[in-house]
Amino acid sequence: MFSSKLLNIVKLNRYINPKTFAKQNVSFQCAQKRHKSDLYEPDYLISMQPDEPVYNLINLQLKSYDFTLLESCQKEIHRYAEVMGIEVEDGWATPAQQLKIQRFKPNSTAMESEYHLNVYERNVQVSDVPAWALGTLLRVSRALLPEGCTLNVHEHTQAHDEIRYVPDNDLIELKQQLEEMGGSRAERKKKK
Repeated sequence: MFSSKLLNIVKLNRYINPKTFAKQNVSFQCAQKRHKSDLYEPDYLISMQPDEPVYNLINLQLKSYDFTLLESCQKEIHRYAEVMGIEVEDGWATPAQQLKIQRFKPNSTAMESEYHLNVYERNVQVSDVPAWALGTLLRVSRALLPEGCTLNVHEHTQAHDEIRYVPDNDLIELKQQLEEMGGSRAERKKKK
């Protein structure tokens, strides 16, 4: 419809002399969309528009029993976030959680079977996300989610950083021994 109107205007312009319109002060203006960051928009109009809410750090946490599905899903969500212009701050894996599941015979305490399952977890962290973009990203992420995977969305906390790393038990033990030695020295000094 718009293209047919434009075609008619072009046909009319062939027959009309533009100098006659200049004498009559007639001008043709195209309706243009104004953006918040437009150069010619007055400052007081920009300041009157409400600001969009922005989320600082959001974690998209994916969990699954299948490692390969989870890796490909994380990769796709990361890619879609970048395509949408959302800044992906970080992406990481956490150590697998090992589950031992026992199945008992009916009405008894005798074990029928035992299963060992690994739950894998991957995270995609996005930062400075406008509210409208987060809703779109969540819809896309849910559509990409393969069967058997779960998606949790939450704000980033310090606990999420601590879970990322595997604890070094030897180092923890050495630190405890060092603290005990330091504590015993302090007691000896008090006795003197």
